[in-house]
Amino acid sequence: MNYNLNNPIAERKNKTVYKDGDKTIKLFVENYSKADILNEALNQARVEEGTDLNIPKLLEVTKIDNRWALVSEHIEGTTIAELMEQHPEKTEEYLNWFVDIQIYILSKTVPHLNRIKEKYKNRINKLDITDNAKYELLARLDGMKDHVKLCHGDFNPSNIVIKSDGTAAILDWAHVTIGNASADAANTYMMFIMEGKNELAEKYLEIFSIKSGINKNLVQRWIPIVAASRKSKGRPEEQEILDKWIDVVEYT
Repeated sequence: MNYNLNNPIAERKNKTVYKDGDKTIKLFVENYSKADILNEALNQARVEEGTDLNIPKLLEVTKIDNRWALVSEHIEGTTIAELMEQHPEKTEEYLNWFVDIQIYILSKTVPHLNRIKEKYKNRINKLDITDNAKYELLARLDGMKDHVKLCHGDFNPSNIVIKSDGTAAILDWAHVTIGNASADAANTYMMFIMEGKNELAEKYLEIFSIKSGINKNLVQRWIPIVAASRKSKGRPEEQEILDKWIDVVEYT
């Protein structure tokens, strides 16, 4: 099948996303890992088939000009991130809605997905940090409770689309795992921090704690682990600030 690649809607380091009519095409760079492509497709399919969540339907795994591509249903609407920018006076209202959606996702579980603790353990072991820091991070991770909640892994306002009928759809399931809800919340908190939205991060954490009944301290204990996982991606512009959050001796 021929796809129209004249309408790019997002661009990342390893992929470009295009809209082609009622389809979204996520086109990856050449030589991108076949295993990672198939794993992302499998994860999305498992969430789609195993829950009642409103997510794009996976339509096809294919190659376009010798590059792997994932073709999904296109969800038309406005992201919560865009709504926050358009109506800053309603930011807290949108943030409450955002947290409600996350808590609903966390109420689900999907068998056979990777476990979040194993994912973080593998990433921490690959880090070029002191042996003491690595030991402290792994010890903290090992002490965290094992849960099987559905963790989106990239839960941020840009991945929540509000459709014209007022319903929300959740995009981008590339990083989904099962595990501890506090870990997923810590990841969302860190994404706000890395965007320089510190006040929004703190407000998010406050609302999440109240709505979920999870003490903020439990989320905060995951933050150095999440920061270490993010550091493993090797983005130069993030390393300095992530190093500060990784200091598990100072951060309790």
